[in-house]
Amino acid sequence: MSRIPVRKQAFLVAVLSGLLLTPAMVNAQDTYADESANADPWEPVNRVIFRFNDTLDTYTLKPIAKTYDRFMPQPLDDGISNVFGNLGEPRNLVNNTLQGKFRDAGVDMARFLLNTTVGVVGVFDVATRMGLQRNDEDFGQTLGAWGVSSGPYVVLPLLGPSTVRDGGARVPEALANYSYTGQIDHVPTRNTALGTDLVDTRASLLAQEKMIRGDRYNFIRNAFLQNREFKVQDGDVEDTF
Repeated sequence: MSRIPVRKQAFLVAVLSGLLLTPAMVNAQDTYADESANADPWEPVNRVIFRFNDTLDTYTLKPIAKTYDRFMPQPLDDGISNVFGNLGEPRNLVNNTLQGKFRDAGVDMARFLLNTTVGVVGVFDVATRMGLQRNDEDFGQTLGAWGVSSGPYVVLPLLGPSTVRDGGARVPEALANYSYTGQIDHVPTRNTALGTDLVDTRASLLAQEKMIRGDRYNFIRNAFLQNREFKVQDGDVEDTF
């Protein structure tokens, strides 16, 4: 299972948030270790948005995801996840190239070609079976690789956990138009794909949700920040939490 999208209506929120937050990215030059001491200076506001998102999820998306997870046959479930994973390969390719990781970019290209053809438009992940492991890159990680600090932690309406850097990175990613949402002109088909991707992603998080202990907000914030730093540094990080 994979990914977390909520696009369409959330796109406007992401754009506005990105435009408001992007200027702060220029001045955020402290190291991650320094930031982690006060990674969440906007916690009161973030908690309000978090409660809104969590309540919306509890009464809408989560019940749908549970039903999906309960009745979806595992082979079909895996196939759907594989298709959306394959559609994410162009993003991995672009960002690995921008980061100068040309070997990984080559893997992304090979994965996309193999899974799209031999894997029947990505239903079967034959590339992984051949030893080509999937990367997970986005423009926020690219900015981090270029030396842009993450900035404070923020919770975006509908979109969830983010940082100043990653929130601003959503804007050029949307404009780049390399995701499947930018390539499907038929609105009903695009909306169906978005909905399926969203539910499939939420269902993949049900098992992980059971690991949450203590203050739910703090747990998710710390897990998110650790995970983002791990990805930006390609695993070469120290546990600062």
